[in-house]
Amino acid sequence: MKTLVVYFSATGTTKAAAERLAKEKNADLYEIVPEQPYTAADLDWTNKQSRSTIEMKDKSSRPAIKGRCANIADYDTVWIGFPVWWYTAPTIVNTFIEAHDLSGKVLNVFATSGGSNVTGSANDLKKAYPQYTWGESRLMN
Repeated sequence: MKTLVVYFSATGTTKAAAERLAKEKNADLYEIVPEQPYTAADLDWTNKQSRSTIEMKDKSSRPAIKGRCANIADYDTVWIGFPVWWYTAPTIVNTFIEAHDLSGKVLNVFATSGGSNVTGSANDLKKAYPQYTWGESRLMN
């Protein structure tokens, strides 16, 4: 079985968690890179006009990403990681999922958060993508 750790990291915290997980699982790493990088102002959740707030208020938001994981078919297990935003996965994670065929794979979720757990985020993804096989979820602060 071949494992891939996919992650989106706005500030570097989730990247560090992804690197630890990849080492633990002897997995390859793939970073979800936004076409337009997030600035500190974009990430200001207290500002109702910040980019992240606007994206998270619109559940259909799909921020553009750079590239695709060309060899996704090579993996049996995919861990998808992100910082928890507004109690769920950032919408850029949906962009990644919708841009790739993840059929036949076991999808696991890991997240970083300053105060939320991973359960709500994982359940939201399972509900949004019931066609996929979902495995475990882990909070990795």
